[in-house]
Amino acid sequence: MSNNEKKYDVIVVGELNVDLILNKIDSFPEMGKEKLAQKMDLVLGSSSAIFASNLSSLGAKISFLGKVGDDSFGKLCVASLENKGVDTSNIIIDKKLKTGATIVLNYNNDRAMVTHPGSMEHLRTDEITEDKLKEAKHLHLSSPFLQPGLKNNLVNIFTKAKNLGLTTSLDTQWDPNEKWDLDLEELLPFVDVFLPNVQELILLTSEESIEAALNKIEKYANTVVVKMSEKGSLSMTNGERREVKAFLNTIVVDAIGAGDSFNAGFISKYIQGASIVECQTFGNLTGALNTTSTGGTSAFENIEKIKRVAEEKFKYQINGL
Repeated sequence: MSNNEKKYDVIVVGELNVDLILNKIDSFPEMGKEKLAQKMDLVLGSSSAIFASNLSSLGAKISFLGKVGDDSFGKLCVASLENKGVDTSNIIIDKKLKTGATIVLNYNNDRAMVTHPGSMEHLRTDEITEDKLKEAKHLHLSSPFLQPGLKNNLVNIFTKAKNLGLTTSLDTQWDPNEKWDLDLEELLPFVDVFLPNVQELILLTSEESIEAALNKIEKYANTVVVKMSEKGSLSMTNGERREVKAFLNTIVVDAIGAGDSFNAGFISKYIQGASIVECQTFGNLTGALNTTSTGGTSAFENIEKIKRVAEEKFKYQINGL
């Protein structure tokens, strides 16, 4: 099957959960004391789902492969993805499991999170079949540390995708156990675009700086794109480094999902064959757009809103969407 015949642009394999977000908190929580939050939102969470939802809003055809419980949180996840045009036919509903949830406490520019993994721990490698993968042009996988059923078989998953002709991308996200035990030398040759942030890259490589970390993985990595928050992004391809400045939002609502929104912008351009710098620039833009609204997806309500906010707040005119 040629790329022109593929049903989807991207298949996203990953975790699904809801986010319960508390904002305008009196002060940061203290043991034995009760604090008040003046604002609360229950929204679609998870790195993978935010990426899929926002990439779909940018015009790509997306399939999601994940697992939820047969409960209200699971129904919210599926309905939210469908509302953004994501195909959910590959989502597995398991009546024995509960859908995961993350409690997010936002206080000024800092935040704390507590996650109940639930069903996200139970997606298995054998459920990611060739028949499902070959329907797409590109595979994106996120948060392997939250998915023990996938983590130790990442090389198998990415090798299978590459053998089927897909391009691939990976965002490891945070390791709650802080072991950072991925064999990057074995894995990254099969990952076309590796998308860590600064802290994740340093911890994954056991180095002390971005430069040292990139030097360490340069021999076996393809394209590495490091998200640097308000400093923008830094890429490395064939040893060449390219830094692209951020689009700065002076009034940040919250930064939940900003990295996932960067990924969505970057991959939306990557699958169209754009240059790495073009991909970075658009990723920086979509990451900044994310911070103009609460949660990870509300800034990407529709393409008209995306274009309007990009032009009004960041003086960037989006063409071709």
